[in-house]
Amino acid sequence: MMRTIAAMGLAALLCACGTRAPLTPPDGAALPAAPYGTATKPSAEELLRRDALAAPERSVELRRRSEERQDDPFDLPPE
Repeated sequence: MMRTIAAMGLAALLCACGTRAPLTPPDGAALPAAPYGTATKPSAEELLRRDALAAPERSVELRRRSEERQDDPFDLPPE
């Protein structure tokens, strides 16, 4: 019981440590070069932003009731 509480406390501390300062490259390193065809380098926030193709909206339609499966001609028994 005490181990569980201690582990949860440690996990909470580790989760909170990343939100103290904005992300910056390490000392001596720079952000990636500007993409081909652009004159300016993107900022760290722009590099972390995902476009719609990288994170599409879910389009899963939930089933309201059970339905019979259609016959699958490729569902063959092993040989």
